[in-house]
Amino acid sequence: MHLDDGPPRVVVMYNDSRQMVKGEAHDLLAEQGVIACAHAIAAGLEALGCIVAMVPVCSDVETALVPFSPTDWLIFNLGEGLEGKLFEEVRIAWALDAMGYTFTGADATALASSTHKARAKALLAASGVATPAWKVIIHPNEVGGQMVKELRFPVIVKPVVEDASIGIGAESVVFTVDDLRARVAYVVQCYRQAALVESFIDGREFNVSVWGNPPTVLPLAEVDLTAFANPAERIVSFAAKWEPDSYAYQHTPVICPADTDPTLGRRIAASARRAWEVIGCRDYARVDMRIAADGTPYVIEVNCNPDLSPDAGFFRAAQAAGYNFEDMVSNILRMSLARCVTYD
Repeated sequence: MHLDDGPPRVVVMYNDSRQMVKGEAHDLLAEQGVIACAHAIAAGLEALGCIVAMVPVCSDVETALVPFSPTDWLIFNLGEGLEGKLFEEVRIAWALDAMGYTFTGADATALASSTHKARAKALLAASGVATPAWKVIIHPNEVGGQMVKELRFPVIVKPVVEDASIGIGAESVVFTVDDLRARVAYVVQCYRQAALVESFIDGREFNVSVWGNPPTVLPLAEVDLTAFANPAERIVSFAAKWEPDSYAYQHTPVICPADTDPTLGRRIAASARRAWEVIGCRDYARVDMRIAADGTPYVIEVNCNPDLSPDAGFFRAAQAAGYNFEDMVSNILRMSLARCVTYD
């Protein structure tokens, strides 16, 4: 990249999906949320004096980036794939790397490790990071016998490679074998992938935003679930994230900075940093946790490249640390610029 030729030239690259190849019709809300984020990022970059090009990916990243040389343009990577296809976010990152682009956020290896929830949990568990017990089920007929004994009810059922709470709703937490079998069938049939069945922890939920190379933990955020008397409803469902008119959306406020005692706060931060290292995160990420009755923080998910929208959790944490939106964008841009190869 020719860094001495004026202000940074930045492509804000994002997916622009008009339909989904699997799942529910409303899942498109999460896909389209990326578009609003892209516009906000572009405005932030322009305010910083960057030359900005907004580039939607409608078919493939290679075609979309033809006009933008990797020696002249840095990619602000908001690509999450197209139409809900599996592992598209990972493929985009591999393609960017192969084409020689410097880009923001996680590399493909970290994205692959975090996107597959079961593989992420296996990596975390092998490194001593607490994560709830789990099983992967590829057919509802597997439900029963020893598998049920090992997990114990209640459990929560999720698609194994979705993010943004896609596939998670009021029926996701189950208490019986019959309900578990039915929910696994729903995930397998609707989302065309295996189901992750995980021990359900009825406890406080924290979102931990982490950034920097090396990483720094931003102020902790807690999802307030106290409006729900039924423990099975104390989850961050798809509706809670994406449907503003829903009860779940309106009754899951986020408190940031969270009110925690110093000991718990240190344990949460330490777990988040360790999870970042195990997955191989870069630039920015979010670690979601549940706190068990004995005070153990259990890592539920590691989210590489989380939503950076002005109303999303990562900026909320950055704002609590004293950064405005342009500051956040500038910091992430600088992290990626530090990896640029400069050409004469």
